[in-house]
Amino acid sequence: MNSRLFSALFAAATALAASGAARSSPEDDRQAVAALDVKYQEAVKHNDADTMARILDENFVLVLGNGTVYKREDLLGEARKNRIAYERQDEDPGTQTVRVWGDTAVVTARLWLKGTSEGEAFERRLWFSDTYVRTANGWRYAFGQASLSLPKETPAPAQSR
Repeated sequence: MNSRLFSALFAAATALAASGAARSSPEDDRQAVAALDVKYQEAVKHNDADTMARILDENFVLVLGNGTVYKREDLLGEARKNRIAYERQDEDPGTQTVRVWGDTAVVTARLWLKGTSEGEAFERRLWFSDTYVRTANGWRYAFGQASLSLPKETPAPAQSR
């Protein structure tokens, strides 16, 4: 085999191996996105705009159950103003499900919110679906949808994977 052909085959094999090595298994992706979503909720709880900015995609959009739309800078601005003091901003244990389709993952969970906003107390639970996309810089939170507040004592559904 001539050296030019060998070099080309070696380069192709190396590139193929590198692309495969860069890919995680679906289970690894599921676990990474699950942890990232919990990290995002924790950042919101502490008004940590820097961590939120690292997780949110540049084109992020959140749609609430009443139709209100927020963009990335809206959420980061609110966190920086620190007008909401969260006691709880946590996924209810056992409610999180993560589904992965290649470079897209969707996290669904029930969220418990409790705190004060400009001196007014609030407490509610809601369901959300957070869509993450794989980018050259890792997973990023690109789209969120949150339900209206749930009635009190809403049971969690049985989990499926």
